[in-house]
Amino acid sequence: MSTQMISFLKIKLPVIVAALLLIPIYTLPIWWVSLTAPNYPVETFPDGVKIHFHMTGVFNGCQAVENEEIVEDEALDCVHEMDTINHYVGMFPIASGAPIEHSLSFFLLILLGLMLLSTLVDDPHKRTIAMSVSFSVVAVWLVLALYLPNGLHFHSGEYLSGRVSALGQEGDDTEKPMTAGEALIASLKASLASSGVDVADDKEADLSQKEKDIAFLKSAFESSQKKLAIDEEWEGSGIQLLGWHYRTSLARYFNNPAVINPKVKTMTTATNLVVGLIILAMIAFVFGARKTNGWIYKLLIIIPASLPAIFVLIYSIWLGWYGHRMSDMGAFTLKPFMPTVFGQGKVAQFTTNSYPHVGFFLMLLASALLVYSLLAQRNQQSGNSEDSES
Repeated sequence: MSTQMISFLKIKLPVIVAALLLIPIYTLPIWWVSLTAPNYPVETFPDGVKIHFHMTGVFNGCQAVENEEIVEDEALDCVHEMDTINHYVGMFPIASGAPIEHSLSFFLLILLGLMLLSTLVDDPHKRTIAMSVSFSVVAVWLVLALYLPNGLHFHSGEYLSGRVSALGQEGDDTEKPMTAGEALIASLKASLASSGVDVADDKEADLSQKEKDIAFLKSAFESSQKKLAIDEEWEGSGIQLLGWHYRTSLARYFNNPAVINPKVKTMTTATNLVVGLIILAMIAFVFGARKTNGWIYKLLIIIPASLPAIFVLIYSIWLGWYGHRMSDMGAFTLKPFMPTVFGQGKVAQFTTNSYPHVGFFLMLLASALLVYSLLAQRNQQSGNSEDSES
């Protein structure tokens, strides 16, 4: 086997595989948490009240129970169930956590993938051109998605699905009531369907899932603005969705504008700051990566390799926020505490379980591949240095 092939297998192939792993990492659950208690019997809740943390939000981890005694057509919404439990002690809903991370995760993972792939280009000049073009596309894409009216069409479908899923916990009052004409059409369709006639909603059928989610979010936004008597029109930008969704999540149980509005303003400002830092980081990487094997060049692999540690750090910070930023409007008073990050803990009568899911293990695999590639590259450079000296 040639030296060039060995170098490819040891240095570049692990980087390629790690970059490809970012795709399932974005779509699969990263971590799971469950609550168990005597009032949640194993027969009904075999895994307790369980939720899944994704890059794009928090999703239901419970499954429909089927046995001789219990038959469920649909699984219990355990995100809503856990929120209901937590709000008694003043904890904010789970959907209010990590709004910036959820909104930007799609673009950040694309950026990490491009950082990894750029290291496969050996020629510094070609690498600089490739990074300049690809990073510029990501920067423009990010700005369009966040700040352009109707920019949600540039956003990730998974992210929008996560926002819809969180709002779905609030029930049917987020939907617009039907007009008399719409009610008549719906009645006619139901009558035809009961007669065995297949009636398709052409307008609905022509919409993609992303368009359906955007339409739902717009409807929910307009409905909530009327309830709160806020005169703000729907723009359909990512930054508007982030601020409104964050406010709606915080106010689900504890609608205190004096507390919530400053939090929303701070979160919006922080989002703008993070976007600016991301763009500055792209520029620094482009200029720094011109020097092969410089410390900025190494960051192109070190940062993606640190993804598991970064996730655990952010996850821990937000858990601490939940446990130390409780509303005074809760039914019971609980001393500030740090929820369990990893393993099993105890809060009142509830046993908490917090463990990594399949997505986190893929993160670890990608990290191991990148560390192996760095070590192989270092050994190759050491060997080359020795050959040149001899």
